[in-house]
Amino acid sequence: MALHFTQDEFETRRRRAVEAMQARGLDGLLLFKQESMYWLTGYDTFGYVYFQCLYLGADGRLMLLTRAPDLRQARHTSLVDDIRVWVDQEGHDPTHELREVLRGFGCAGKRLGAEWNAYGMTHALGKRLDAALDGFCETEDASDLISRLRLVKSAEEMEYVRRAAELADAALDAGTDEVRPGAFEGDILAAMHGAVYRGGGDDPANEFIIGSGQDALLCRYFSGRKHLGAEDQITLEFAGVYRHYHAALMRTIPVGRATSRHVEMHKVAVDAFQACRDACRPGRPMGEVFDAYARVCDAGGMRDHRMNATGYSLGTTYAPNWMDWPMFYTGNPVEMAPGMVFFLHMILMDSDTGTAMCPGATVVVTEDGNKLLSDRGMELVVR
Repeated sequence: MALHFTQDEFETRRRRAVEAMQARGLDGLLLFKQESMYWLTGYDTFGYVYFQCLYLGADGRLMLLTRAPDLRQARHTSLVDDIRVWVDQEGHDPTHELREVLRGFGCAGKRLGAEWNAYGMTHALGKRLDAALDGFCETEDASDLISRLRLVKSAEEMEYVRRAAELADAALDAGTDEVRPGAFEGDILAAMHGAVYRGGGDDPANEFIIGSGQDALLCRYFSGRKHLGAEDQITLEFAGVYRHYHAALMRTIPVGRATSRHVEMHKVAVDAFQACRDACRPGRPMGEVFDAYARVCDAGGMRDHRMNATGYSLGTTYAPNWMDWPMFYTGNPVEMAPGMVFFLHMILMDSDTGTAMCPGATVVVTEDGNKLLSDRGMELVVR
């Protein structure tokens, strides 16, 4: 079996999940987030694009309802023994099948939590499941239950986070080596991905972000590669990934020369990064980290060029996004605690001059502050 954690680790996670359910008065939990399934049982698949559900009972019972292509996947990657397959056929509704399985577990009239906020739980599927469970049991949104438990990483998880950070550093080195006037963006991406794969890493939960020229001011991947100019800039946002755990980095690299605007923006961004690290402390609300970013950027004349958020939690996530809950924005009351892993990105994008500067790195919260997981500095690199 391809289990990446010890039996004791999984038993601890299941016990914590059951305790959290009981604290909310829930008799069971319907899980639709793939990261929840992976964290709780090891189940590793992209089959969540179709209907599947992992049931966790208040007694610790586990049951997976999935499709035939994932039967052996579940046997190979998870500790779930009770795996049931719904059959693809015209007119068949797997939500009805789930209801009957739950009936057999004595869930009629019970109170169940459900992960309604899941990428695989589309609006159409949600309506069908609501209809199937209407009058059968009471359901309530428990989308945050496992997400909150996943927020603080265990010692076993941190081993994978640290390895992901090493792979991110390797990807940064490989990509930077390819950046030069006339370089092809496709070669840069290939080098970065290759460094992760050669290190035993995984596909990221979303595309590596790359953009040069005016496209360096974009925060999203888009299709279409080009060559760098003699004087240019390129923004790279990417992650090292190991056992689905992510550690992200972000850089803007001037090509040919750094303009005075690059230098000015870089100084503000690095100062903001340090201010965010100073604010990233256990027992403090996450909103204070964003406020530190905004305060430094605004004082440096960058109010119109900053974002309204400055990072987010990282962990084990699946496509379409490596951004995990929660995010750094003003007023966020979530208290930081040791073992939480966060990506801090200091994005500055000046559309008036067409200049970008976006340094970022991953940190882990410690007992007295935080620790940078990357060994690479934030000096302004010009290629």
